[in-house]
Amino acid sequence: MNKPNLRVGIGYDIHPFVEGRRLILGGVSISHDKGLSGWSDADVVIHAIIDALCGAADLGDKGILFPSGVAEFEGISSLVLLAKTYELLNSKGFQIINIDNTIIAEKPHLSPYIPEMRNTISQVLNIDPTLITIKASSSNSLGFAGRGEGIASHSIALVWKSISI
Repeated sequence: MNKPNLRVGIGYDIHPFVEGRRLILGGVSISHDKGLSGWSDADVVIHAIIDALCGAADLGDKGILFPSGVAEFEGISSLVLLAKTYELLNSKGFQIINIDNTIIAEKPHLSPYIPEMRNTISQVLNIDPTLITIKASSSNSLGFAGRGEGIASHSIALVWKSISI
């Protein structure tokens, strides 16, 4: 007899703004005067999703799988890291049920980019875009995001695999 094994993971990431970089969120290039600082492309949306998936499937975290300071990951697209995470998830027999993500940013206005983010992420994870929810929220001018210092992202992922009992 097979029983579904449901597992949930939570992810969080935050990066400061920096001059001279493109802003990439959810695998999509966003029109803005600054980008995010980081070893890879600093895509906080994808990083939070990776950590949520890793947590749900007991894979560690993105810092263990893709450590900063390793030349192989310098400037890498976070979509490549997401694809590697997806391969690891599959190798352990897990399937994604859904992903929910919230981006915290005062600027830029992100709602026009959300459909493309969902489609981009769904293609990498080989799931229907309706299984991915992305929301953008300001911080009402409070904290680092409210002061325009950076962007944060929270994610939760639900995965399952069939186990024999």
